[in-house]
Amino acid sequence: MPHYRSVGEIPRKRHTQFRSPEGKLYAEELMGVEGFSSDSALLYHRHLPTAIVNAEVVEDFRGPLVPNHPLKPRHFRSQDLKFAADTNAVTGRRTLFGNADVVIGFVVATAPSPLYRNAVGDELFYVQGGSATVETVYGALRVADGDYLVIPTSTTYRVVPDSEVRLFIVEAAGHIGPPKRYLSTKGQFLEHSPYCERDQRGPTAPLLVDGEDVDVLVRHRAGLTRFTYANHPFDVVGWDGCLYPWAFHISDFEPITGRVHQPPPVHQTFEGPNFVVCSFMPRKVDYHPDAIPVPYNHANVDSDELMFYVGGNYEARKGSGIGIGSLSLHPSGFTHGPQPGAAEASIGADFFDETAVMVDTFRPLDLGEAAADSEDPRYAWSWSKRGPDWA
Repeated sequence: MPHYRSVGEIPRKRHTQFRSPEGKLYAEELMGVEGFSSDSALLYHRHLPTAIVNAEVVEDFRGPLVPNHPLKPRHFRSQDLKFAADTNAVTGRRTLFGNADVVIGFVVATAPSPLYRNAVGDELFYVQGGSATVETVYGALRVADGDYLVIPTSTTYRVVPDSEVRLFIVEAAGHIGPPKRYLSTKGQFLEHSPYCERDQRGPTAPLLVDGEDVDVLVRHRAGLTRFTYANHPFDVVGWDGCLYPWAFHISDFEPITGRVHQPPPVHQTFEGPNFVVCSFMPRKVDYHPDAIPVPYNHANVDSDELMFYVGGNYEARKGSGIGIGSLSLHPSGFTHGPQPGAAEASIGADFFDETAVMVDTFRPLDLGEAAADSEDPRYAWSWSKRGPDWA
């Protein structure tokens, strides 16, 4: 969880009168999760955050999902996806994968997004290239290549690219946060955690914008609704609490290594409802004299494994067509492992220069329209060098 933060002006006591210099009472809003039983923040608005003047249904842009059938490992190239010159990071994102717990998309955004509020669950951005300012009701955050950004549910925000920004986006049906085993009972990062509070960045100043009749797109369990607010939602003069957008750079994740190959949980960075997110970083590799540094073959009995390759040269996938921007999907029911020759070639290596983001889901991932437009059909046969699409 993010640690306590106070930004802007707030009253000394919560739930007490707090007035503007002109004497107007600010509107206090509790932004909380799990009812009143978990993290929250108190925001102080210049206008009523409840004042809407219109609500209308918006057609969902995610598109349908289809099963991974026939079941097989797959390779997708995000760099092959096409985006218009004025694409924004909200309605312009394209759906790659999804299930009842999570929807994973990708976008190359070049234009500011409309305001957006995701009321289904938290969102996690990974910036694969470029930079942007993410403007939120809590304040603005700058993100650039290699940054993770966690946006809590119901946070109104928009993304303003500097020129072009490439975003890998995980939309959860619940909440995303650090693994519980990294935290004390009071929420402090423990000593064995591979990152900590010093690595987290949050908004540092209010973002005040004037305006009337402002549209906000809300994703909820029935679909999408566009609210028109009487006043601009970026009217918060101050807030405090432990619930807010926060970022940290993947290079601040400190890899855990050992004498023999370490399993994926040592790379875990976040957890969500029925999924985890891991960070594979450049690192010293196994130092037992007989170690084989690349992963052993393994069967995904209870999970689908999605790997997004974002830097360096991934040793276990050499010779398979995998490159920067690739995504590999290894589903439950398929035993997978390093490409032929990779295990032998890795013996004696002392360092791997590779960066990847992995999402493991505990329900099967279905395929979205963007998966169909970016698939490399040869990948499934790359271990045998035979198959219907190999020749």
